[in-house]
Amino acid sequence: MRVLATFIFTKLMGWKVEGDMSPEIKKAIVIVFPHTSWHDFYIGAFARKILNLQINFIAKKELFKFPFGSYFKWMGGAPVDRKSNQNTVQQVVEMFKNHEEFRLAIAPEGTRKKVDKWKTGFYYMALEAKVPIICVAFDYGIKTVKIHAPFYPTNNFSDDLNTLKSFYKGVEGKIKSHT
Repeated sequence: MRVLATFIFTKLMGWKVEGDMSPEIKKAIVIVFPHTSWHDFYIGAFARKILNLQINFIAKKELFKFPFGSYFKWMGGAPVDRKSNQNTVQQVVEMFKNHEEFRLAIAPEGTRKKVDKWKTGFYYMALEAKVPIICVAFDYGIKTVKIHAPFYPTNNFSDDLNTLKSFYKGVEGKIKSHT
């Protein structure tokens, strides 16, 4: 399947993966930016197959019911309770504690819509779970999935956020007004 995914992704679609994600890093927050289109899902699925790594995602628990629940779990999905009295950061920290291997892909914008600032949950998830943040960019301008070296949060949110955002300078999303 990996050979087929590589062929489709590189030869038919014209994309490439730049950088690598070490399999020794079993737990991480993987922030994917910019998240501008539903196309990001299959771009990520191809990249994940090419890297040959388990990379998970979270979604509201309602999506994990029949008829699509089994598919989302098979794709690496983990359900979260998004009711107002539930703390998503703590739910994710528990997932890190309960899994030997858990790399969580998350969009720092929290949506596909254009936003002026990133949500902060991903940062506090990494900090509390004591895992690195790996920046991944889907650059549609040059059809490249860019993977950066792990970044370990320092608890200086402002400086860390500026460093993380710097990895995405010049990256073009599927919908260009988002970057």
